[in-house]
Amino acid sequence: MDAATSTVDVTMARERLERLRQLTDAAGVAAVVVSPGSDLRYLIGIGGSSFERLTALVVPADPALPPHFVVPRLEYAGLGEVPFGELGIEVRPWVDGENAHALALAGLPRGPLAFSDATTALHLFQLRDAGATEQRPAWPIVRELRMRKTAAELAELRAAGAAIDRVHARMAEWLRPGRTEREVGDDIAAAVVEEGHSAAEFVIVGSGPNGSSPHHGVSDRVIQRGDVVVVDIGGPLPSGYCSDSTRTYAAGPASLPDVPSAYAALQASQQAAVDAVRPGVTCQEIDRAARRVLDEAGLGEHFIHRTGHGIGLDVHEQPYIVEGNDLPLEPGMTFSVEPCIVFPGRWGARIEDIVAVTEDGVESFNQRPRELIVLAD
Repeated sequence: MDAATSTVDVTMARERLERLRQLTDAAGVAAVVVSPGSDLRYLIGIGGSSFERLTALVVPADPALPPHFVVPRLEYAGLGEVPFGELGIEVRPWVDGENAHALALAGLPRGPLAFSDATTALHLFQLRDAGATEQRPAWPIVRELRMRKTAAELAELRAAGAAIDRVHARMAEWLRPGRTEREVGDDIAAAVVEEGHSAAEFVIVGSGPNGSSPHHGVSDRVIQRGDVVVVDIGGPLPSGYCSDSTRTYAAGPASLPDVPSAYAALQASQQAAVDAVRPGVTCQEIDRAARRVLDEAGLGEHFIHRTGHGIGLDVHEQPYIVEGNDLPLEPGMTFSVEPCIVFPGRWGARIEDIVAVTEDGVESFNQRPRELIVLAD
């Protein structure tokens, strides 16, 4: 666990905590327990992840009960910049040998408790043993806070999109026949940081047949002349807000005869999905817009994953752009639009932009060309 690198906006954090309390009350749960992870960073600016020692923010539904923060005393000193007092949060430090899980539940009324996604089974079971016998997921509550981005959050995501675009614009520096995917991936990862990210969270360089595995990563395969190469990259800015963009390249003119027509259909599919984004349209309708084009081209069976995922402090978060999700889009929602086509053992392609729902349509945070980009002749 560590303190966030940026100063906590006290007014904003207090508003988020109060909104969480209201949503918790409306959901009929006694309190929300938020473990270290993106939800905790969103609420009070503390980053990091869970360990075997319990750290948790507990936000009761009852307005008469202040939120409290349970933290190992050995870590509390490292959180000196967090304005707990100004945020109205009671701090409950504990030392090894004390029952931290009972301390977290002390003073809460009986009733169901909701737990953030980052809460580990280690702590869930111990909290249950300490009295939290009725446990629920907190994501239906927390997503109502995080799905609709503020102007400041949109600005960070816009900057993240521009930063990852600058990396894609440099792809000809690294991607060429004779180099391995791993060599190319190492250069890309360094450039992701050079262009403003705090880290490269993921780098996928899927050449030739490896492009048909959407989550391939990198390997020691040597890129061949004419290979189609899927490059999916992203990571967080220092603020924590993430980029994620995929473009498909060819290391010289594509050697397979079916590439031009299939890729044209993919590009039309991605554009149709982006064009469908506007307030009131459901998430599944965006997914259907992408699939309709590929179905009509006879390529529907080659599109094997959802059309998109939300993005913010997590690369993957609500809302998910998938069949069965009838959530209507609202201004401020941000997500990827990334249909794919895969031909197992042969090649694959994907085009991915991050978009935001505006008051009357859509804004794309990625501006690089969406055509199949030939890097060598």
